[in-house]
Amino acid sequence: MDNEEQLPEKSMPNISVDNLIFAMQDGQLKVLLVKYKQGLAANKWGLIGHWVHQDESLDDAASRVISATTGVENFHLDQLGAFGKVDRYPGRRIITVVYYALVRFDEANIHQGENTHEVAWFNVHDVPELIFDHKDILNKCLGQLKYKVRHEPIGFSLLPEKFTLLQLQEIYEAILDKKLDKPNFRRKIQKMNLLINCKEKQTAVAHRAATLYRFDVHVYEKLKEFGFNFEY
Repeated sequence: MDNEEQLPEKSMPNISVDNLIFAMQDGQLKVLLVKYKQGLAANKWGLIGHWVHQDESLDDAASRVISATTGVENFHLDQLGAFGKVDRYPGRRIITVVYYALVRFDEANIHQGENTHEVAWFNVHDVPELIFDHKDILNKCLGQLKYKVRHEPIGFSLLPEKFTLLQLQEIYEAILDKKLDKPNFRRKIQKMNLLINCKEKQTAVAHRAATLYRFDVHVYEKLKEFGFNFEY
């Protein structure tokens, strides 16, 4: 957040939530960024955030902002951490608690807030200059995603209900920022017994139609609870 808009009466003036909203588009991991209208952040790109209301939790504040921006109600949400360097914001002390959300690109219906005049998706490896410490926050979150995707099935939150193995591999490649060997990747994924073959093929594609899969909810929940080791 961290811009000098007039604060609503119920907001806390020194605590904000900033949100990294990720989605997959055309094999690329995208992050949603915003340009604000007012204050020190005016006409500059930054993370999407808002002030925390006095009557809501941090989690609720992050969910409120993400749903209002994307129109998505069901998404993976996790807290990255608090950022509170004394000089992170010019002129006053603001502590921000950062969350990251994983949404399905085709479910997002982007809305602009009252103090924003542009909201857009960017490849996480090709973002414009960001305000304040937001680039450092993004880099820290990308590092966290690299760890998470190796040990928890978070990548499935970016997929449609039915997906191809290539779509799944593209998520791992986008987050890990490297190409993966296709046979080796598929062998490791299938050993996890996480996928269910839908016995269906893609439709309306120019290339050879690939088999569609969905994840096994029971195995998925176990992997979320106990984790796994997906090293490359």
